[in-house]
Amino acid sequence: MKRYVIALAVGLCSALPSHAQFQKPEDAVKYRKAAFTVMATHFGRIGAMAQGRVPFDGAAAAANAEIVAEIAKLPYMAFVEGTGGNEKGSPKANVWSERAKFDEAAKNLQTEAAKLALAAKANNLDQLKAAFGNTARTCKACHDNFRND
Repeated sequence: MKRYVIALAVGLCSALPSHAQFQKPEDAVKYRKAAFTVMATHFGRIGAMAQGRVPFDGAAAAANAEIVAEIAKLPYMAFVEGTGGNEKGSPKANVWSERAKFDEAAKNLQTEAAKLALAAKANNLDQLKAAFGNTARTCKACHDNFRND
């Protein structure tokens, strides 16, 4: 059921032009921050296992990775003109001036998150660690290029 609801939400939102999805720029900002918060929470749970801070639990890793892979599809529709800023954590202006590069970075995250979900289903800590590292590097690359420090 959860997969169906997420898939339906993604499908409905992606069918609309991005400017039609949010009545105010603040709504887009809230949306993307919420999506990134949820994704970071579940990614952090996987990271704790990959880094040995908590015991490895294959079922929990798979469940969290599946959420990361689905949520990774959501925040990018909320990067609409007029929603940047200079404060820490806000998107840099080059998100819009280099949109193709930004969209490629988003796609890279989605690809690596999907690989993470597959690796987590294998119930193998070494595979999880490798996929987690690749996904984390993809996140960092986007932050380095498109996020204000």
